[in-house]
Amino acid sequence: MKNTLREYSAEALTGLFIVLATIGFAYYAWNKTGGGVTAHAVHVKALFPNAGGINSGTEVRVAGVKIGSVLDEQLDPQSYQVMVNLALDPNIPLPLDSSAAITSDGLMSGSYIALIPGGSDKHLKEGDTIIDTQGSVNLMGLIGHYLNNSSGSKPAQNDASGQAADKNS
Repeated sequence: MKNTLREYSAEALTGLFIVLATIGFAYYAWNKTGGGVTAHAVHVKALFPNAGGINSGTEVRVAGVKIGSVLDEQLDPQSYQVMVNLALDPNIPLPLDSSAAITSDGLMSGSYIALIPGGSDKHLKEGDTIIDTQGSVNLMGLIGHYLNNSSGSKPAQNDASGQAADKNS
C-alpha cells in the first residue's frame, strides 16, 4: 500500500488540487449569482426604465462599497418597466427617499446599481420600492448618434470666393 501511495503521489496531489479548485469555483459562483444572499437581508424593489447589463448577482453599491446584490429582474406588465429585486445588508439603513442608478466603473467594466442615499428620517424596509431610478445608458446608441451626426443640419459649402454656393444655379 505504501509503495502504491508513493508511486501515485503526484496524481493524488493533482486530484486534490482539482477538487479544491472546483469547490472554490462553486463558492464564487454561488455568491456571484445571488445564491449566497443571507436570509436576514432587507429585500426591496426598484423600477428601472432600462436595466441593460444587470442580472442576478450584480452588485448593489453605496459610495463604491458593496452592500447587496440583485436577486432577479422581471418586466412589470402595468408600467412596462423592469422590476429589479434587491437584497441589501440590514446593518446599513438607507433613507426611504434614496435613489438608484445603473452605472459602471468604466467603458469595459460590468454594470452595477449605485444607491444614492436621500435625506429622509425613515429607512427602507422589507418590501419597499425605490421609484427614483435612472436606467442604463445605451452606449452604442450614443456612439452611433455621435458618429452619424444625426442633428440634421449640414454646414453650408462655400465656393472659391468664400460665398455660400447655391445648389440650384
